[in-house]
Amino acid sequence: MRVVLVTESFPPDVNGVAHCALQTARHLVDRGHDCVVVAPATAPGTEADTSAACPLVRIPSFPLPGYPQVRVALPSRRVAAAIAEHRADLVHLASPFVLGVRGMAAAARLGVPAVAVYQTDLAGYARTYMGAGEAAAWRRIRSVHSAADLTLAPSGAALRDLQAHGVPRVSLWPRGVDTVRFRPDRRDEALRRELAPNGELIVGYVGRLAPEKQAELLAGVCGLDGVRVVVVGDGPSRPGLEQALPGALFLGRRTGDDLARLFASLDVFAHTGPFETFCQTVQEAMASGVPVVAPAAGGPLDLVAHGRTGLLVPPRDAAAVRDAVWSLTADPALRAAYGAAGRAAVEGRTWAAVGDRLIGHYTDVLATRKAVLAA
Repeated sequence: MRVVLVTESFPPDVNGVAHCALQTARHLVDRGHDCVVVAPATAPGTEADTSAACPLVRIPSFPLPGYPQVRVALPSRRVAAAIAEHRADLVHLASPFVLGVRGMAAAARLGVPAVAVYQTDLAGYARTYMGAGEAAAWRRIRSVHSAADLTLAPSGAALRDLQAHGVPRVSLWPRGVDTVRFRPDRRDEALRRELAPNGELIVGYVGRLAPEKQAELLAGVCGLDGVRVVVVGDGPSRPGLEQALPGALFLGRRTGDDLARLFASLDVFAHTGPFETFCQTVQEAMASGVPVVAPAAGGPLDLVAHGRTGLLVPPRDAAAVRDAVWSLTADPALRAAYGAAGRAAVEGRTWAAVGDRLIGHYTDVLATRKAVLAA
């Protein structure tokens, strides 16, 4: 089939939307489908990304004020032109908000079915950044996704939220994980000595450093004896976090095999953000054989089996994060058991398996549209 994938973010951006869009494009090509990606242009001077193995249409964009790592596409006729010129059978909208809304409108005008993938908790972001606006954010989400032939939610919690707020035609589509890149035998003792020269247990956070991630909740963990907190990632909150997390080691953004070595070299992975619709880093930690501490909210509810692959704690509770981490650092046998169980839990969640499920959703949407037109 011929697919146009319209995404709000794409590599070299490093975030969940960009990564999922890249893996989707690759899988479509691997399965013999004809895919074109439409994404915001990167910052001037940024290296072009060729890893999608399919044509890439970049739309002029500008940096989001206060968060320059995020770029927002400008109005452009290129979106509709790309869909028309590709003679698309279906339009895939990755986390539609600005560019995706234009893609949705263009698909409707051209009579092309659209599948929208819900990936960003805009309502949670509204609470974090504005202190209000949650109702308006849900109105926006409902308006955008109601126009799609199908909305795909990445987790049970996200699916229930969408349905509770009146979004129709919602199905579950989780995320895959690269179990070849992220695996326990990537553990690197030389790297561990570099990160924790005094033999401390290493507790890691991996992700964007932004207010909604609430990484400051790791402050109590920084105060635990014999523990070294390692923070991987970058973003606007980094200067404040360097003050809030005394003794933590900030490594900046890491990718690829370098990131995989870091994951596998941790003793505990701690995630703090309560607004995750899925939480890919939790899954990557589990694939690396590392026990997880995460909030009992959103995507982690589907990923972490409390008391088997890790520990779920009340959201926004720094003391609970500290105590959960301490209980794991004090028990190496428990860490090993949780890590092994986590690896076993994700071994079947490859991007190929998840990608085939996506193609199944596409097929169902096309069949439904054909039946409606024939009626």
